[in-house]
Amino acid sequence: MSSAALKPATRDIRVDEVFSHTAEMMWKTLTTPELMGRWLMVPTGFEPVVGNHFTYQTTPAGEWDGIINCEVLEAVPNERLVYTWQGGNDANSGYGSRLDTVVAWTLTRAEGGTRVRLVHSGFQAPNDVAFRNMSDGWPKVVQMVAELAREYF
Repeated sequence: MSSAALKPATRDIRVDEVFSHTAEMMWKTLTTPELMGRWLMVPTGFEPVVGNHFTYQTTPAGEWDGIINCEVLEAVPNERLVYTWQGGNDANSGYGSRLDTVVAWTLTRAEGGTRVRLVHSGFQAPNDVAFRNMSDGWPKVVQMVAELAREYF
């Protein structure tokens, strides 16, 4: 049996949109902490530098304090931002259950603007609530990023 067969199945959330903004505008919106707070949550300690650790704070639940721990895995200005997304607690089921995932933003030039691809990967059971909520939420977040890019840049 291969090692891949031993790994639990994971699910990914994918959003793929083209906006009339430049990659530079989108990058600034994705990596400016004050704007990040407008399209998602205010990060603590964020810098788009590989190895940088930062956090988001959301609503606590059960044994989980609501802190989402992140580490920048990749940061290529105007092209790609990848970070871990870890939180929750094993004692929780549903909202606040353990989550160990990766968020990847990819910006590529497209006719008339920039293609924005978001992939939030690695969802495993029992993360059905997180997967469902984020599947509904990430498309709205991507739209908000584009609106803020237009407003600020």
